[in-house]
Amino acid sequence: MRDTIILEGLEARGVIGVEDWERKQPQTIRIDVEMACDADRPAASDDIAETINYRAVAKAILAHIDENAYHLVETLAVRLANMIREEHGVPWVRVRVTKPGAIRFSQNVGIVVERGARGA
Repeated sequence: MRDTIILEGLEARGVIGVEDWERKQPQTIRIDVEMACDADRPAASDDIAETINYRAVAKAILAHIDENAYHLVETLAVRLANMIREEHGVPWVRVRVTKPGAIRFSQNVGIVVERGARGA
């Protein structure tokens, strides 16, 4: 698959981190997602049923963060990638999770994970 649906700058508030204060105070978490797709079929039909519903993906991400707490951004990123692939039928996904301001004098800390195969 050569096409990619993107979801950039999704913001959530969630419990993530190893410090005591991080376990008590929800923090801003930013998520960027890229999902492999074939845009030809939905482009021909102009039907949302033929493509990845990015609104449903965004809602699922926000619900996941609201319902779970993690120590590591790595754990959150991998769990989100797996959830997106399994629940939304995405063959390949890249998920970027960042915590703005987590480290003094840095804009963000985070991770990018990829799961699946683009050509699947």
